Parts: sequence; structure tokens; C-alpha cells
Amino acid sequence: MLATKKKQTVIKKNRTHDKDTGSPEVQVAILSTQISELTKHLKKHKKDNHSRRGLIKMVADRRTHLKYLERKDKTRYNALIKKMDLN
Repeated sequence: MLATKKKQTVIKKNRTHDKDTGSPEVQVAILSTQISELTKHLKKHKKDNHSRRGLIKMVADRRTHLKYLERKDKTRYNALIKKMDLN
């Protein structure tokens, strides 16, 4: 789980307007941050299979959001991929 302050900074960096908290860009950014933190945890705790399952779910959720954004608005998708350095 992300700390509230860290989550707020991720939202501020990736929002499309002032009150944006749920756009695909913000959701992908939050999931990417959570994935990176969980990956660090799993490198230390190799046998934590419950957290590994959560990581796999987060990766699938992020992929779903990216597919949606690619289907709806290709330019926003390309900008997000470039900004988050996902490919």
C-alpha cells in the first residue's frame, strides 16, 4: 500500500485536471508505483506468495487500463507510455 502523501504526489504528477483522481493516466501511475514497491518487497521476501498474487493482479489491472486508454485515445496512450517508460 502507498502512503497517502506519496499517492497524492503521484496523482498530482499525472492528473489531467485539478480534481482528477480516476482517469486512466492516474490509475496506471498509482498501479505502477505500487508494483515497483511490491517488487522491492518480493526481492527481499522471495516466498511471500500472497503478495506475489497481489502483484500479478495489479499488473493485469494496469494492462487492462492501458488497453482501454489505447482503444479510446491513442495520443494519450502514447504520451503515458512515454512518460511512465513502460515499454
